[in-house]
Amino acid sequence: MREKIISALKEITDPEIDISVWDLGLIYDVAVKGGEAVIKMTLTAPGCPFMEQLTDQVKEKTAQLEGIKKVKVDLVFDPPWSPEKMSEEGRKKLGI
Repeated sequence: MREKIISALKEITDPEIDISVWDLGLIYDVAVKGGEAVIKMTLTAPGCPFMEQLTDQVKEKTAQLEGIKKVKVDLVFDPPWSPEKMSEEGRKKLGI
């Protein structure tokens, strides 16, 4: 189930950068217990204007998966996001 969630998260893109939240390294952890998914995520900056939009999309996309009854998104800023958290795919898209 974790892989299905990750696949779904790869479909959610940051509106400013057009890279998925997964490839940007905004997702710190994905856990599933029973029918509950808990996703620990961050943003590129604490004052991100897309905070609500991105967390809502993470909840909605994950909740659509068969077997998921509840989704909790833990938004954290420690450790802070940095470009080093990006996937190889994300770095390629940004030319890093």
